[in-house]
Amino acid sequence: LSQRLRQDTDNVLKPFTLMAHKPNYLLIAAHNTYGYSAELYQEQFDDPSLEVKDTEAQFQLSVKFPLAVNLFDTVDIYGAYTNRSFWQVYSSDISAPFRETNHEPEGWLQFNPKWEFFGFTNTANMFGIVHQSNGRGGVLSRSWNRIYANFIAERGNFALSFKPWFRISEDDEDDDNPDITDYLGHYEIRAVYKWKEHVFSAMSRNNLESGFENGAVELGWSFPLWSYPYLKGYVQYFTGYGESLIDYDQYVNRIGIGIALTDWL
Repeated sequence: LSQRLRQDTDNVLKPFTLMAHKPNYLLIAAHNTYGYSAELYQEQFDDPSLEVKDTEAQFQLSVKFPLAVNLFDTVDIYGAYTNRSFWQVYSSDISAPFRETNHEPEGWLQFNPKWEFFGFTNTANMFGIVHQSNGRGGVLSRSWNRIYANFIAERGNFALSFKPWFRISEDDEDDDNPDITDYLGHYEIRAVYKWKEHVFSAMSRNNLESGFENGAVELGWSFPLWSYPYLKGYVQYFTGYGESLIDYDQYVNRIGIGIALTDWL
């Protein structure tokens, strides 16, 4: 993580710089053993015969960019955009549509305090605001806004983050998903470990808070593709709620395999 932050520091002084934010990857095949519901799509498009396949492609593109650097010798300001898409590429009979796309612009203040505790170094603390939506209307519309913090510590090749958030309330008539925090909770914990050229990650969200009823776990592994330096193989497993905004209250048990351009470390 320290190496990643140093790279960001080197790049942040260059004009018009885009840097990786969250992992950038393509899951060529992602299979949900519980299946995806077509009910909302049937209602939106008035087509009771519409079907959604349980196997699809998924990809995430995530970039960040500096807005201000080293303000008062203590803080940087960043903006970022993350796009995560769920593509029914194997549904050739319905022109392989995008089942869901989640847009996530955000901005934050970042401090790098370097505090030491129990062998860990507090490498970064962030305080920001994020909007997430699927950009759709009618019964398919989903969105929410949050204020968040993110506290990141590392020890050797191991990094740990704790990210709590507070949902910004909306008027009842404008709220497409009033119970979203029942499923996505108010925080997530992420652990990442790098071993040689392999990166292992684990995320837990809303498990303790919901009594292990409405939470989620995500596991990831990126690994070398022989000696090819520009891409890695990638496997991701997700079980629980909140895989996407449209499925936030639907249980998903999904494994996918593909390639990664960047990872957490």
